[in-house]
Amino acid sequence: MENQTVVSEFVLLGLTHLLVLQRPLFILFLLLYVTSLLGNGAIIAVVLAEPWLHTPMYFFLGNVSCLDIFYCTVTIPKMLVSFLSRRQTISFAGCLAQLHFFHFLGSSEAMLLAVMAYDRYVAICNPLRYRLVMSPQTCLLLAVATWSSGFLHALMHTVMISQVNFCGPNEIQHFFCDIKPLLSLACSSIHLNLTLLNIITGGIGLGSFALTLLSYLYIISFLLLKVRSQKSRRKAFSTCISHLMVVALLYVPVIFNYMLSSAESSSERELVATLMYSVVTPALNPLIYTLRNQEVTSALRKALRRNCFLGKE
Repeated sequence: MENQTVVSEFVLLGLTHLLVLQRPLFILFLLLYVTSLLGNGAIIAVVLAEPWLHTPMYFFLGNVSCLDIFYCTVTIPKMLVSFLSRRQTISFAGCLAQLHFFHFLGSSEAMLLAVMAYDRYVAICNPLRYRLVMSPQTCLLLAVATWSSGFLHALMHTVMISQVNFCGPNEIQHFFCDIKPLLSLACSSIHLNLTLLNIITGGIGLGSFALTLLSYLYIISFLLLKVRSQKSRRKAFSTCISHLMVVALLYVPVIFNYMLSSAESSSERELVATLMYSVVTPALNPLIYTLRNQEVTSALRKALRRNCFLGKE
């Protein structure tokens, strides 16, 4: 069936219509964006610069930081512009592109966090086989697989939504083009779109979460039953706690937002949930990893001292 889309652009209604809140929100989200760029950029730079951080755990951490930079860039710049203008429009093609990259990067990060949990499981529960199991070739293959799977998952939604008819109204009750707010404006059948959202997107989210949870259940049971040294237990838990905090920050709002996939359910609570994992979490992740990880903290301090020393010369 030929696409009969009438709407050529959409209006993003954003977070609020109150003019008194526009400037404070602009400053707040600009600070979050800058924090995300600087924090994640610093982690990538340190992981690349320090040879002793060239391990599977920090290879995947660098991938997560890279994803977070792109992830928040998909939504925040457009949101910042909306705070400075009365009417924020986006073309139909631009809307599809924003939707595609948002779900591409988001689903890739969910799967990558599951891979990181598996990496911690192998490192703690099978340390003698760690270098064999998590070889550089395996790590590269897992990273490529997560990015590729995320891209194909997003492409599926993009293609399916491009076949939906939009004949007005064109106002999206959101700060970016997400699937459910966009489908609520459709004037053709969206049953298949919602089914795919439930099965595929829900399967990726719940599957990644289940793999992460299973890995940590094995880790906890191994540490409690087979590791007698309190010092060894604390050291093992210290390498996991930052990752667990990041997992919680991502999955709690994501599961809340996408498990109930009705096109009409884009409420204010879902808007807040989306802000958490698309804006706040990428800014908090670098802080969590640097504050809770002594190796990253010491590497950052070393890099700062080296830069200060070169600056004095």
